[in-house]
This record gives sequence, C-alpha cells and structure tokens, in this order.
Amino acid sequence: MTDKIVHKYVPYGESIKLFQSKNSEVLLNGPAGTGKSRACLEKLHLIAMLNPGSRLLMLRKTLTSLTSTGLVTFREHVAKEYLETGEVQWYGGSTQEPACFRYKNGSIIAVGGMDKATKIMSSEYDIVYVQEAIELTENDWEAITTRLRNGRVSFQQIIADTNPDMPTHWLKQRVDKGQTLMIDTRHEDNPVLFNQTTGELTPVGKSYMEKLDNLTGVRLQRLRYGKWVAAEGLVYDSYDPNVNLYKNLPEPPENWTRYLSIDFGYTNPFVCQWWAEDNDGRLYMYREIYMTKGLVEDHAKVIKDNLGKGKFAAVICDHDAEDRATLEKHLGMSTIAAKKSVSDGIQAVASRLKTAGDGRPRLYLCRDSLLDKDQQLADSKKPTNTIEEMAGYVWNPTKDQPVKENDHGMDAMRYMIAHKDLNKTGGGFRWLG
Repeated sequence: MTDKIVHKYVPYGESIKLFQSKNSEVLLNGPAGTGKSRACLEKLHLIAMLNPGSRLLMLRKTLTSLTSTGLVTFREHVAKEYLETGEVQWYGGSTQEPACFRYKNGSIIAVGGMDKATKIMSSEYDIVYVQEAIELTENDWEAITTRLRNGRVSFQQIIADTNPDMPTHWLKQRVDKGQTLMIDTRHEDNPVLFNQTTGELTPVGKSYMEKLDNLTGVRLQRLRYGKWVAAEGLVYDSYDPNVNLYKNLPEPPENWTRYLSIDFGYTNPFVCQWWAEDNDGRLYMYREIYMTKGLVEDHAKVIKDNLGKGKFAAVICDHDAEDRATLEKHLGMSTIAAKKSVSDGIQAVASRLKTAGDGRPRLYLCRDSLLDKDQQLADSKKPTNTIEEMAGYVWNPTKDQPVKENDHGMDAMRYMIAHKDLNKTGGGFRWLG
C-alpha cells in the first residue's frame, strides 16, 4: 500500500548531511527559517517507514510546546498522506503508554516532553529527535542517550535542531569537545525561501528575510546569521536558563500568595504576569499575557477568566491613569501604581536571580506560561513572552540604563520585584463592586 502514497520532500544543502549521518549525536544548527525541524522530522518518518518494528521518539522540553510546533509540522507536512490513508494512525496514549504515531509496519514514533518524562523514559528507542535542544539541560540530554538501545535500526542516534544561543551553552561545548556533530544550515538551502534553480529569493523568502534583517543586537546575530554569541552588556548577566526556568506550573498551591503585574501597551505588547509566592518567599511567574493590538477591557476579561484559585495580594500596574481606571472597572479589582525606579529595581531582580544559600534562586520564570502567542510578533521575530526578552535585554552604552526596546516583560517583572523587595510601605488592595 505504501508504494501508492506519494510524498514529496527533497533536502538541500547541509540538510543532506543529516540524512547521511549515523553519528550517535547530531545537531542541526542554524538561524531561523532554514528548515531544520522539517528535515529532522522527515528523517524520523523515513526511518520508521524503512525499519519495521522500530521505536522512535520526538520530544521537546515540555509536551505543550511540542504539541503546538513539531506535532503540527509532522501532521500537516511530513506524514500527511500517510495519516490520510491510514498507513499511520495517531494513538492518544494511556496510563501505561505514551501518545504516539503507529505505523502499519509495527514502527512507532512516541511523543513527549521532559517535563512529563516518566512514560517516555521507561522505554527504549532507536532514534530520538529533540526539537529546540537548547531548552534542555545536559542532564536531560544524557538521560535520553541511555534509552538509545532498541536495536531495530542499524545505528542508534539522537538528532536535534536549534537556533544558536550563548557560546558557553552546554550544547555548544559538547560540540566543541567532539561529542556531538553539528551541521550548520543556511537560508539559501530552504526552497520555501530561495529558488533552488536560480538561487533567487522567492516572494515568501523576500518578506521573511526582510523581517530577519530588521532584527537588532543578539537576536540579529543568532536568528539572521546563525552565530553563537552572547549579548554585550547583558543587564541580567546572573540569569541562567538552567537555573531560573521552572517546569510548567499550571496552578500553584492555593496557600501561595498571588500577584498580577501589568505593563500597558497597544502597539507595543500589553503584558500581564501572574506571580505566585511560595512559603519560602520565592516568586514564580506562572502565567502571562503578552499581546499587541488589544483593548484593556478585552485583556481584563482574559485575566478574569484565568485568575484561578488562591488569594491575590496586589495588582501592580504601570502608571497610566486611564488604563488603570479601565482595568479596575472591567476586572473588578483595585490596582497599585508600580514603583518604577529603574536602577534599584534592576538590582533587586538581579539579586533574586542569583542562587541562594540553599542552591536555589528566589525568582523563577515558568515554561509554557504564555496563554496565547501573538503571531504577528512571532512572524516579526520579536520576543513573544518575557522569557524571550531576557537574552536581548542590554545596557545602553551611552546611558546608565537599559536599551528601551523589547523590554515590556522586563518592566512588568521589575514592577513585581520592586513591590516585594523595595516597597517598604506596602500597598492597599481590595475587590471592587
């Protein structure tokens, strides 16, 4: 039956090396938009088709992020024809078995996230694909390699894709030590962006490359040119994703105190951050709105729908009087004007980011905290949440303050920490109506 199915995909340029390689660890690296994820998923699908009974795995740091990215590409582009004919079927999983794609030849491609690793890590695999590998810790990576022993494919392999990050990242260091083969991809090798016969930009490519060319700072170097660089003059140089990023926290314990911190915007993003304070005084940003082109009253409805349970001690806001009044009216909660002094606020945030005496920081940003992605921001390669702002938040070399660009989540975070650590007089809060 499979010989009647027509699926068209041709790797170009450096991506060809991915299909040829049998190295135990292969990293497909490059700037945004070079077709890295598609190539990795196509190889995963091809191996499943050619090796009956093989067991493969696609994963990301969190299952939620994989569901909205890799699974969509796999269903709509890689295995589309096979799913339509029933040659491949989706299985939603059970308490004993992870969700997976089941092939008629007995192969399976399981899906999962390292945040819910129990079921996927209890099995053995031939090939594992990791999307956005920079999100993982090296402990995650090495744990995955211990599961590569199924033996139904002639070689066992972990393949991964990534955009560049800091040159000190453990993944780049692993490459430099010769433990992982890195294959560098180029925009010119993506047929969606460049005509492979003439070498000229396609209409889609022209629009996409213009967006990348408009980036600045570290995002330009990484996403446009594919360089492993650190931002010069990083404001929060104590920030460490391996330390300060926390697993997904859909709902904190009810006895934790909660806060909302808000930076108003319309053309620029409106940011609302949900914060929870544990019994040891640590703060967790567990939910977030980061959205342009929205009215305050509309954001207030989303906030009300996602308050959850637990006690809110304060709603800390930017100083815009009209927006605060509108928010209070539609949210039914009073607000507190944020302490907006920049220098001491930054110092307070930096202090919380550092590891304390017990080996843990006092500030965490939770993965998958974003309620809904602003696709216009994503298409423009601008930050779509507070976590993405961190890497490009730098000092202005001519002024003793940060560059005022892509800092809306940074402002809201600073308001929260300043309220807790700098506002000695406290602040009133009450429900309205």
